[in-house]
Amino acid sequence: MVVGVPTEIKQGESRVAITPAGAHQLGAEGREVLVQSGAGLASGISDADYRAAGAKMLASAAEVWQQAQLLLKVKEPLPSEYQYFREDLCLFTYLHLASCPELTQALLASKATAVAYETVQTDDGRLPLLVSMSEVAGKLAVQIGAHYLAQHQGGRGVLLGGVAGVPPAEVVIIGGGTVGLNAAQTAAGMGAAVTILDIDHDRLRYLDDIMHGNVITVYSNPHNIARSVSYADLLVGAVLVPGAVAPKVVTEQMVRSMKAGAVIIDVAVDQGGCVETIVPTSYAQPTYIKHGVVHYAVPNIPAAVPRTSTFALTNATLPYVRTIANLGLEEAAEQDPALARGINVADGHVRHPAVAETFDRS
Repeated sequence: MVVGVPTEIKQGESRVAITPAGAHQLGAEGREVLVQSGAGLASGISDADYRAAGAKMLASAAEVWQQAQLLLKVKEPLPSEYQYFREDLCLFTYLHLASCPELTQALLASKATAVAYETVQTDDGRLPLLVSMSEVAGKLAVQIGAHYLAQHQGGRGVLLGGVAGVPPAEVVIIGGGTVGLNAAQTAAGMGAAVTILDIDHDRLRYLDDIMHGNVITVYSNPHNIARSVSYADLLVGAVLVPGAVAPKVVTEQMVRSMKAGAVIIDVAVDQGGCVETIVPTSYAQPTYIKHGVVHYAVPNIPAAVPRTSTFALTNATLPYVRTIANLGLEEAAEQDPALARGINVADGHVRHPAVAETFDRS
């Protein structure tokens, strides 16, 4: 099976879908790896690095797409890439189809097979290909929030950790999964007063056990969310329903109740966002102000640290890539139920239940 890796074209996207070490391992197993020239530069990986690992460098994205049987990406294809979809292509990337009907329709029309990193799910509910990027996004959300709380960035002029005699900022995190946990750890480490909300009692007990001092856990319901949002200096949205559109748990009225200059970082924006006033932004213009609140809604937050993100992502995806490349997707999915759950569309049909429900194709 020929494995292809094109350059990412989403605005601000600096990651690449494979490292030289990953390319070398696939090559050692007899797989040809095609990489578009320049694909790794923003992650600090040169074409020479890939060549030394045994990859073949191609000049254009069209060549990579057309020759690859298994096409690896980081972010979802954009409209200019839909032309490359075909029936014998297997696409493996973050897809977030529930929030992108146009992409879903293009994949269905082409009869291409698309496997989403974010819906590869083990029997115990873990999302192994989402964890590393969720860790990065959670940590970055707090760093970014601290930056935008500065007065010259439109924020309240609050230092996240405060100083002696002056209270720290109030950080409210909605969702206690991987993003929420990493955001809480980072915010607490910077000295903020942290509130984390979740609907899973067992998860709250776990968070309560491992987080100490300046972190409190609260059961997530509309009343508690509204109360917490009203006092937040920094609000981090970290709600995830695998494969589905994120629920709007923070209403516009709640946003109106926030302090002037407070900051919202909605990490769930790539699944539609969990804040009612959120619309996707980009690294070119990452924020906007609504109801006096700074909104940050970049859907590819980990791209800000591509060196870390690229290596972390390949560490997670490579075992699945190897299995698909060596066995073919059908046999690989039969052997691994987690990978089977990652198949979102195939042969013109929606295969993932949450995506099917979103588009009424159940």
